[in-house]
Amino acid sequence: MDITPLEMTPVQMSARSHINEEKPVEPTKTFGEYISDALNKTNELQIESEKMNAALATGRIEDISQVVVAAQKAEIALQLTLQLRNRATSAYQEIMRMQV
Repeated sequence: MDITPLEMTPVQMSARSHINEEKPVEPTKTFGEYISDALNKTNELQIESEKMNAALATGRIEDISQVVVAAQKAEIALQLTLQLRNRATSAYQEIMRMQV
């Protein structure tokens, strides 16, 4: 009985070094851009809620839960925006009261 040796395929190393490579730098947003994006999103939610209310009034929407959910999203976003404004105003006033 002949026993043939196993034929193994050679393993080739295909890894490369990443030591000196620079990672692509993603542009970072400024605080103002974050605030601007948040305000735009809040505005979009308010407009969407108004459109849903108008569609419900004209009878184009049968499921009132969609309108309620849109209104709640808009309300929560507006409340968050107002709270952020109030906190920022309070922080600014506190800084202005500091003795230099």
